[in-house]
Amino acid sequence: MNDLSLSPSSSQEFWSNKRVIVTGGAGFLGSVLVGKLKALGAGQVFVPRIEQYDLVDIHDIQRMLDDAMVPLDQPASVQGTVIIHLAALAGGIGANRARPADFFYINLMMGVQLMHQAWLRGVDKFVAIGTICAYPKFTPLPFREANLWDGYPEETNAPYGLAKKMLLVQAQTYREQYGFNAIYLLPVNLYGPGDNFNLETSHVIPALIRKCIEAQRRGDRQVVLWGDGTPTREFLYVEDAAEGIALAAERYNESEPVNLGSGMEISIRDLAELIARLTGFEGEFIWDTSKPNGQPRRALDVSRAEKAFGFRARMTFEEGLRRTIAWYRQQLKAGS
Repeated sequence: MNDLSLSPSSSQEFWSNKRVIVTGGAGFLGSVLVGKLKALGAGQVFVPRIEQYDLVDIHDIQRMLDDAMVPLDQPASVQGTVIIHLAALAGGIGANRARPADFFYINLMMGVQLMHQAWLRGVDKFVAIGTICAYPKFTPLPFREANLWDGYPEETNAPYGLAKKMLLVQAQTYREQYGFNAIYLLPVNLYGPGDNFNLETSHVIPALIRKCIEAQRRGDRQVVLWGDGTPTREFLYVEDAAEGIALAAERYNESEPVNLGSGMEISIRDLAELIARLTGFEGEFIWDTSKPNGQPRRALDVSRAEKAFGFRARMTFEEGLRRTIAWYRQQLKAGS
């Protein structure tokens, strides 16, 4: 652990008089972030639910802001509004390949319209959450924020990456023309308890955990995985990601994008072997090379986040995996 995490006294002073709207606040990362904001004493936290608000629809965005910004019983206690835009249509390679138009349109329309309406309403700060998929397919390692525009993203997730990347353009131009305080963060692949374990839409860590555990339960000796295992990835534990976002929302007020990551790179093959060991799966992996690998390598330069707002990931990777596996086993035991 380190001493760069949120300082309770200074952070509570910042958040205590803030109204915070967290889109996607009921999701995997959002629920952790909302819990952190409440622990820091945020004056009001509003989480729009998809059942009530379709954030692709401009009228629903406007209605959501109307509802979220209704004065409290003691309106003087709220002296600023912060929007943290986490909501996204996201998924692994399979989901991106199956629904490229949806991944582009839904993510673009949610973000662009919401930021515009936030500016119109005089929102004090907008925190846009981007994606590592915005980086070019072949980016020098480690990925530095200055490399974002050096090429086209990896094809299987380019529509998603480009839709989210437009929020950076919007944030920078709205700051330049209107003085609107919008920032843009680039979290790497997240994992942790509460992740999505649906094999149709999940990312690599929950998919590997589920496949290994299911193979164990069935007595299977083989598990088939996509690609050849050579691509590398970096992962960030969900609690660390929530802390990084909260720190940036509190302390960062600049136009340059910022990576949020752990600074650790691992190949998919090594990741599979590690998860097999931690789950107790003793069979073999069969690599289906007819399936795409995705981006060849991913690893971030995370120095800007530490320098700009004091964020450094704290969870060790193996411990984070152990906690994620334990959580998933508990869900299976509970029958959920």
